[in-house]
Amino acid sequence: MELCDRNISELAEMLRRGDVSSKEITESVFARISEKEDTINAYITTTYDSAMKQADMADKRFRKGGDIPLLNGIPIAVKDIICTKGIPTTCGSKILSDFVPTYNATAVEKLLGDGAVIVGKANMDEFGMGSSTENSVAGPTRNPLNTECVAGGSSGGSAAAVAAGEAIGAVGTDTGGSIRQPAAYCGVVGIKPTYGRVSRYGLISYASSLDQIGAIGKTVRDCAVLMDSMAGHDPLDTTSAQVKKPGFLNSLNKEIQGLRIGLPKEYFVEGLDPNIKERIETAVSLLEEKGAHVVEISLPHASYAVSSYYLIATAEASSNLARYDGVKYGYRSEAVSDAVTMYETTRRIGFGREVKRRIMLGSYVLSAGYYDAYYLKAQKARTLIKEDFDRAFEKVDAIVTPVSPCLPFKLGEKLEDPLRMYLVDIYTVSLNLSGLPGMSVNCGTVEGLPVGMQIIGRAFDEATVFQVGHAFEESTGSK
Repeated sequence: MELCDRNISELAEMLRRGDVSSKEITESVFARISEKEDTINAYITTTYDSAMKQADMADKRFRKGGDIPLLNGIPIAVKDIICTKGIPTTCGSKILSDFVPTYNATAVEKLLGDGAVIVGKANMDEFGMGSSTENSVAGPTRNPLNTECVAGGSSGGSAAAVAAGEAIGAVGTDTGGSIRQPAAYCGVVGIKPTYGRVSRYGLISYASSLDQIGAIGKTVRDCAVLMDSMAGHDPLDTTSAQVKKPGFLNSLNKEIQGLRIGLPKEYFVEGLDPNIKERIETAVSLLEEKGAHVVEISLPHASYAVSSYYLIATAEASSNLARYDGVKYGYRSEAVSDAVTMYETTRRIGFGREVKRRIMLGSYVLSAGYYDAYYLKAQKARTLIKEDFDRAFEKVDAIVTPVSPCLPFKLGEKLEDPLRMYLVDIYTVSLNLSGLPGMSVNCGTVEGLPVGMQIIGRAFDEATVFQVGHAFEESTGSK
């Protein structure tokens, strides 16, 4: 097995034994990037020179000895919507094609503080707007397991990099499923933590009340290691929660005997691929064998989730993206005669089709004549969805659902039908609306394509999510 195909825990142990160096691991990752990247297109920018310097520093820490973090010397990919000092951060958009931040996002700063090696900026749907990573100025990312299929989105580059061995772990962002869905499609593990658990400082906003930074790894344990590094209160982020951070790794070995797991009846109805339903049911039976109690629950307002999400997300996007006007930074159209034309031309050329569609929709729902009819109703529905989860968690400790109603689809299959594309997020957007943590864990394949199982926890109870996910991996021998 190549070094780049091993997981964080395996490599951390090998590094501590002195069997391998960080430089060797990082070279293995870049060799895989050279081999696969022309096909997969997981990265917008790679950072060989700075990564090798970071790897050298990590090796020096091992030689010095002492208490060394588990991430020291581990190559990590960072989604290209998260600021990295001195490294281009484009959001997959022409309008930010030349933007180089002067600071690191807090999550990146924490990873670097623990000795992680940043190997590049992962491809993504422009500004996180998409479910397939086909809406990128850098071109689409392909699924490493079947290159005719999408890798999911918007963190498709992050998930594909981990699945292909082009990174050992990755950082993504999740606004409506953008970590969990690509993780499911690429057969890896991805967690969206509770809103406020990880600092959003340095995350370029799409929809501020929904965006959350999270982790993608080859195993549940990998994600726990990444989350242990990134999580915690940050005074630089006003949405960062002042709650005690548990040790997520410590939760992995707890038994799930007696744990109550809810299956929402609204998620297992017509529209869900029968093969996916079968894999989820098999996975749940394995959890039962380990002592969990399965309870049917109801989330009666689940049918409003997609419409509410796309009204709220686009409204927030139309406001957040107003700053890209060609004046302060980013792309500017020069072939114009006056300021108004410059604004219009810059945004028309600088933004892609999907981004312009969502800005227009968001501006519409926020307009004076439609605010009450659409945006206000969506916020009321959001409250009802959150209350459904609150009631459900009075009866259960965790909830299990599918991640996606369908298997990874072919490149180009849904591009011309935005509504079909939006429905891919039907099982994931509720967690962003309610701020809850959720994890995608691979639970089998159908015709060679992976199926993701979503594990949902109470607010700030990622520990139980990790506990259930790890128990399932143990039951399948895939830990």
